[in-house]
Amino acid sequence: MQHRYLGRSGLKVSAIAYGNWITHGSQVDDDTATAAVHEALDQGITTFDTADVYAATRAEAVMGAALADQRRESLEICTKVYWPTGSGPNDRGLSRKHIQESCEASLRRLRTDHIDLYQAHRYDHETPLEETMVAFADLVRSGKVLYIGVSEWDAEQITAAAGLAAELRIPFISNQPQYSLLWRGVQPAGGPPPAPAGAGPSLWPAPAPGGPPRKYRPGEPVPEGSRATDDHGGAGFVQRLLRDEVLEAVQAMKPLVDAAGITMAQYAVAWVLRNPDVGAAIVGASRPEQLTENVVAAEITLDDDLVAAVDAVLEPVIERDPRKTVSPPTRP
Repeated sequence: MQHRYLGRSGLKVSAIAYGNWITHGSQVDDDTATAAVHEALDQGITTFDTADVYAATRAEAVMGAALADQRRESLEICTKVYWPTGSGPNDRGLSRKHIQESCEASLRRLRTDHIDLYQAHRYDHETPLEETMVAFADLVRSGKVLYIGVSEWDAEQITAAAGLAAELRIPFISNQPQYSLLWRGVQPAGGPPPAPAGAGPSLWPAPAPGGPPRKYRPGEPVPEGSRATDDHGGAGFVQRLLRDEVLEAVQAMKPLVDAAGITMAQYAVAWVLRNPDVGAAIVGASRPEQLTENVVAAEITLDDDLVAAVDAVLEPVIERDPRKTVSPPTRP
């Protein structure tokens, strides 16, 4: 497994990171989840991504248990804060209170004394940015957090945060937006994605369209037990990609990818890693063998003609509007 620098920092992450959104604590039983994490380790993955909100905090606990017997110094554990984790008015957002308390709770669930990368899961319009950044700075100085980053912030918000991070002298190193074959709102047409003010786009999820040709077909009902039926947050995300026109475009790209001798999932991950600004492509797995297939993508170099042909097929359904990278106007 190759490793890449995360943003402009000295931290290296595995080119493929293992993420447990949608799966752990929800669709997948704990034994299978643990087996998937151990398969990730066997495949050379050292970077693990989760969030306090995933499966209502359960995903962090499953991840922590699965990694409990591993050498901590050999891992990069990443989690996030913002979304509600309780019913109280301060159990959400990016106030100093919520950041501090959420970090402590995440450390307990993850069974660790520090978080390698702690990320603001959305921008909090109700909290002064200075308060948020000072809270992060205090966690860094305490040793409980090593680096900070953001997820789904727009360029203006990232630039403002990077300026404050520089003043506070804390390592603000990453941006984790949605980025995939079908969702390119962070990448201007014909050019690389933006890297505002010192925070390079680094940990980019790769929700691969490898599943649709196998599971989802135009005009057919969503299969029971698939991610599109997960009630803990995955269903809404997946179902927006299941419009007939999207599924038809994905079906049309399949012969091109098959002819190249790789799977759809491998193509989708390799396409994300093709971008030199990407630190890691985050993949999930409901079964260990899915990881075995996907890690091959880290060693695949896609042919330019193949990429152009696939892009031509997908172009009508590719989302490129950066204005769709938004955070809630008020705390959820």
